[in-house]
Amino acid sequence: MSYLRTFVAVDVEDPLLLSALERVKSSLLSSGAQVKLVEQHNMHFTLRFIGEIPQALALEISRALSALQFQRFSVEVRGLGAFPNTFDPRVIWAGVGRGAEEMASLREQVERILRSKGVPPEREKFVPHLTLARMKGRATPVLIKLLQELSDYEFGVMVVESVRLKRSTLTPRGPIYETLAEVKAR
Repeated sequence: MSYLRTFVAVDVEDPLLLSALERVKSSLLSSGAQVKLVEQHNMHFTLRFIGEIPQALALEISRALSALQFQRFSVEVRGLGAFPNTFDPRVIWAGVGRGAEEMASLREQVERILRSKGVPPEREKFVPHLTLARMKGRATPVLIKLLQELSDYEFGVMVVESVRLKRSTLTPRGPIYETLAEVKAR
């Protein structure tokens, strides 16, 4: 039986937004901290990480996701933050201003569909964000200052027009994402 590592996401494809994200990622690199940046073509909002599942279940989920009901909506990408916090960051992210409620509603629909297919519910609270980088070492004072200074930074706005079931193949050079199914806004 073959397994696929999967997640449900909204891809970021708006060129202006991607450009603004790249500028801030360059600043993260310039901070002197050891960070592994997320590649531009991999930028996405994860609505739900599913994990390793049988290929047959991935096919069932891709069919079931067609039941998603949503209108196009705008998402404001705003604020730089970190998990678990800005003083000891492990993951550096860009947050969501306007559009967070619509994103949460989409996430709830995805969660219901996954539960109907036997996927256990996720324990963590959903916080819509774009992962920009992962820490490979300790935060530098310059990085911590940057996180504080950009905590309300406006990256830009994008329109959410589709949700995708993605496959993630881990490689030594980083993950390779492939779209397995796509549901467009109605």
